[in-house]
Amino acid sequence: MTLSVASVTTAYNAEKVLPRHIDALLKQSRALDEIVVVDNGSADGTADLLARRYPQVTVLRMADNLGAAGAWSAGLAYAALQKKYDWVWTFDDDSVPRVDTLEILLRAIANMPEAASSLGMVAPIPVHRATQTYYPPLLWSEGFVKLSASLMKEAVWLADLVIASGCMVRGEVVGAVGLPRTDFFMDFFDFEYCLRVRARGYKIAVIRAAESDHEIGHARDVRLPWYSGVWPNHAPWREYYIRRNLAYATWWLYPSRGAKRFTIRHLARHAGGVLLFGSNKMASLRKMALGFYDGTHARLGVRFRPS
Repeated sequence: MTLSVASVTTAYNAEKVLPRHIDALLKQSRALDEIVVVDNGSADGTADLLARRYPQVTVLRMADNLGAAGAWSAGLAYAALQKKYDWVWTFDDDSVPRVDTLEILLRAIANMPEAASSLGMVAPIPVHRATQTYYPPLLWSEGFVKLSASLMKEAVWLADLVIASGCMVRGEVVGAVGLPRTDFFMDFFDFEYCLRVRARGYKIAVIRAAESDHEIGHARDVRLPWYSGVWPNHAPWREYYIRRNLAYATWWLYPSRGAKRFTIRHLARHAGGVLLFGSNKMASLRKMALGFYDGTHARLGVRFRPS
């Protein structure tokens, strides 16, 4: 049976980056059944670009910026619930899948016996193109747990948390689990959705051979004697949502002493990184502290918008 697949891209003021992304979708070795862009209240030339250069693309125009969470929810509602596609391939506007990524993902699904009933999401490996650094998926056990190096050498492995950009969501899962939380606005909404998917008994598979270029924040390579990696350098308003939504998840959705301790340690480590590598140190630290306070007090919704 041939599976139907639509892509859903969340876009906000994406006139400069969107062409490279959509061109990559159009060049997939296995053609998509529909390409959908959720224009998240863009104020630049995104709408004109889509109308002029990509008339074959379905555009869902949001009146306001609903955040990545709201746009992802709107796209999944359209593709999975309204159009009933078997799988929905979701992206940020600056992600660029390799030409054979979709073909590899679908081949992997066909080769997994559990796909008939228990496979809920499938994801490629996100790669930071400038440094060729991988963003590995994670396990969840009262906080983030990295996969072992030996496991990541396998062709397919199971994870608990994958980012929204590049992942494929099974259409029926959206009907069973519901839509992403729009009150998270930005960040961790995809991880929260993964945790819901896993709680319903579905598996999340990561396909080692499938790759998609993706950048998290304004990342830069950091090499020091005691630390080596990619620092995302998020804007202060992003730091707020990342810390708030993680704190909310570990205080209210999946509460335990271990999860709360993890969140506090994670916040402290990241604060140290901001002091060392951040470009807007004090503003970021203030937003992080406010986010932690709001998350632990269950204050969600839109508090800050992109500047």
